[in-house]
Amino acid sequence: MGIQQTLKAISDPTRRTILNLLKKSRLSAGGIAEHFDMSLPAVSKHLNVLKEADLIRDCREGKYIYYELNASVLDEALLWLRELRGEDQ
Repeated sequence: MGIQQTLKAISDPTRRTILNLLKKSRLSAGGIAEHFDMSLPAVSKHLNVLKEADLIRDCREGKYIYYELNASVLDEALLWLRELRGEDQ
């Protein structure tokens, strides 16, 4: 995925909060929604943006879908930012 899609995905404070939640443990959409005052469809929309940017992965277990952080995309974005700033790797 491109850096542009990654930056767009993390530009929203709700999506950043979702990433922080998933940093601690994997969660279902319902588990994520419990942390917000918004509808489940609104949370799903945010999850779709994060999935399209490859920042999260989903895994189906029975009737539930669990989401987990894909930190490798964030690592790539941080590497690009460090290079932009002229920092050594």
